[in-house]
Formats: sequence, structure tokens, C-alpha cells
Amino acid sequence: MFGQARGLAWGIVRFSCSSNLRFRPAAETMVPRNLQKVLCVAEKNDAARGIADILSNSRMRRREGMSKYNKIYEFQYHLFNQNVTLIMTSVSGHLLAHDFKAPFRKWHSCNPLVLFDAEIEKFCPENYMDIKRTLEREVQPCQALVIWTDCDREGENIGFEIIHVCKAVKPNLQVFRARFSEITPRAIRSACENLTQPDPNVNDAVEVRQELDLRIGKRESRL
Repeated sequence: MFGQARGLAWGIVRFSCSSNLRFRPAAETMVPRNLQKVLCVAEKNDAARGIADILSNSRMRRREGMSKYNKIYEFQYHLFNQNVTLIMTSVSGHLLAHDFKAPFRKWHSCNPLVLFDAEIEKFCPENYMDIKRTLEREVQPCQALVIWTDCDREGENIGFEIIHVCKAVKPNLQVFRARFSEITPRAIRSACENLTQPDPNVNDAVEVRQELDLRIGKRESRL
């Protein structure tokens, strides 16, 4: 559900009701060659810093992102049997939000019953635009993206939000998912050595729940 981006304007991503953004199992995905830079994105800055510290053996270089709360950590790493530059940064939880299109947002703009069929869009709230711009800038020189968000349903959904933003800039970007249960050297190194693919089924389940919450919540509050 809501998996295919239909447009991008002023930070708004519109989604259709059928997901075509599907990923093959890692075993079926070709190992990328000639990698030079890989963008890695965690769910919070603390996680990005901790993961970068482990993978770089505390030798990462920190620089500023467009958001003062979300730093960028850069270091060299051996990935897919290649020496590559990893660029680690983060979001701050959900990057995108759901809402009805403009004609249906105002309290008395329509009959509340219409909200069950009204078109919904996902957009980047103004206070997260600096994070979005950082991702758009940092992904440009990269050949691959690794999602390092939390390994739960919300984390998977946040990961797909990151994927949509990055693929709007680089449609052919290769995407991988790091799966880990704790930020420890053993867990993080194992996750990096066993990258998988994002799970669209988990993402779809979260999208459906978010849509129902919006439709039912707004309808009931306006009755």
C-alpha cells in the first residue's frame, strides 16, 4: 500500500494504492561492483554515531549536515570485497507524514464521510526538510544505500521513507538493509557482513495502519 511514488513537489510525495517498490531477497541481488561511496542512514543521530564509531574503529570524520541535530560521519570500510567510503547519517524518526490533500484538510471543507475515499499524500514536514535535503545531497555521489533503522515495524517503514527520498534523486540506487538487535561491535559487524533487503510487506502493513488511523480519526473528530 502506498509504495509507489507518483510525484515529488515542495517536499510532497504522493503514493498510489498499490506497492510496486519490491526488493528481491539478498541472495538474488547482484553484488554491486565498482562501489566508491555508500550512504548509510540510521533512525537517530546517536545510533548513527555509535554504528560509525564501531565500523570505523573510532576513526570516522564528523561533518555537519543541513540539520544541526543530524551529523554526518565519514570513513573507509571494506564492503562487498571492496574498499569504499561509507557516509553515515540519520533521520529523526519518521521523515514523512500523512495527510489529506488540501481540499479535504479544513474542518468544514467536506462531509466527514467523504474522508474514507479522499486521496492521501505523504509529505515532508517543514521541520524535517533540512534532514531531507541532507539525504538528497549526500546520496548524489553514492552508488548504494544501506538502511540502518531499528529492526521493528516502524523502523522498516522509516527505512522506506528514506528509500523514497533517495530514489527520487537516484532511481537506480541499489538498496540494502542492515538487521541488528543492538549496537555492539559483534552485532553491527555481523549486520554489515550479512546485508539483506528491506521488507515491503512490513512496510505495507504500517502504511495501512497509518491510513486507517488518519481516516477514522479525522472522520470521528469532525462528526
